[in-house]
Amino acid sequence: MKTFMAKQADVERKWFVVDATNVPLGRVASQVADILTGKNKPIFTPHVDTGDFVIVLNSDKIALTGKKTTDKKMRWHTGYIGGLKEIDYGTLMSKNSPKAVMHAVKGMLPKTSLGRKQITRLHVYKDENHAHQAQKPEKIEIKGARN
Repeated sequence: MKTFMAKQADVERKWFVVDATNVPLGRVASQVADILTGKNKPIFTPHVDTGDFVIVLNSDKIALTGKKTTDKKMRWHTGYIGGLKEIDYGTLMSKNSPKAVMHAVKGMLPKTSLGRKQITRLHVYKDENHAHQAQKPEKIEIKGARN
């Protein structure tokens, strides 16, 4: 018996909607990363992009557990000498919560050209409104949501 290897022509992409209200950031990011990479499909092949499109709603209402709002920091470098910048997640979530979600998901994707291609299929919105009604997205419940 031969091992099945998916080809790019075999991939059918769907659209999914995730409501992130009262769900921890890490849980949202890990399950969204699985959908973007295609690990939720039986035809998953590591070297072929088999993932789907994901829309994350209500990024302003994502929960950060423990003391992550003050202790956890997002760091980046500007490229100049002494250019290390950082911002705590409490400030980042209040100013630009979609960026925090994108950063968390991007960290869980492969660090290759495949991962850079997969992150382009993620769309994050602060509230319920999104511009992808024509794609007829399916709603997905996040496992482990706190209600």
